[in-house]
Amino acid sequence: MKQVYFVGAGPGDPDLITIKGAKCIEIADVIIYAGSLVNPEVLKFNKKNATIYNSAKMSLEEVLTVMKEGTQKGQTIARVHTGDPSIYGAIQEQMDALEEMNILYEVIPGVSSFTAAAASIKREFTLPGVTQTVICTRLAGRTAVPDKEKLEDLAKHRASMAIFLSVGMIEEVAEQLMTHYPVDTPVAVVKKASWPDEEIVLTNLEKVAEIVKRQGIHKTAQILVGDFIATDYEKSKLYDKAFSHEYRKGTGV
Repeated sequence: MKQVYFVGAGPGDPDLITIKGAKCIEIADVIIYAGSLVNPEVLKFNKKNATIYNSAKMSLEEVLTVMKEGTQKGQTIARVHTGDPSIYGAIQEQMDALEEMNILYEVIPGVSSFTAAAASIKREFTLPGVTQTVICTRLAGRTAVPDKEKLEDLAKHRASMAIFLSVGMIEEVAEQLMTHYPVDTPVAVVKKASWPDEEIVLTNLEKVAEIVKRQGIHKTAQILVGDFIATDYEKSKLYDKAFSHEYRKGTGV
């Protein structure tokens, strides 16, 4: 069906786009991609010599005009966002506008940069006995953050945390986190997770700002914070031979 597809392109490695996302790009007559972040290699899935627009140079109104004109011509539109479009993707305003214009659309989820960053450092966010909560957040920049979501307030939970769009303010990040996290809390800064030029810093809250600034990391990086990065933990009950569940009777020993 001719419509608009919002496609999560994944964190960078073109192999990390979903099969469904790649198929949407393959059949698209028009591709509008977030050129400041999306790896252009994912556009090579297209088989139709699509018309390609880089939305980094476009306003919302210009993007919507391309969508409207394309669907009126019976064209399939792939709106390609980095990572997963539901996280800092600015897609709600686009979807609302499409609904007002009675244009059909579908959202294809993707691999987020925060999960790709965890994969890069080979860690699990939700360790038994450590934390079962992951907080995704950011510092205020041009987009404000509600007062109730200030980083220092979220830090009270000492949960696993993934901080987006904030590495350029790393000193402020560390300062706010250390109001509740101990200074030796592990931190990973992962620049361009899954890209060929990926860069990883493993340190703690006390040292992270100094190291990140020294290495010149100032954008396109995830800040991961929490004991999940380096600590003892309990083994999962799911695979405990003594633990019974729907699919397996445990030994009870």
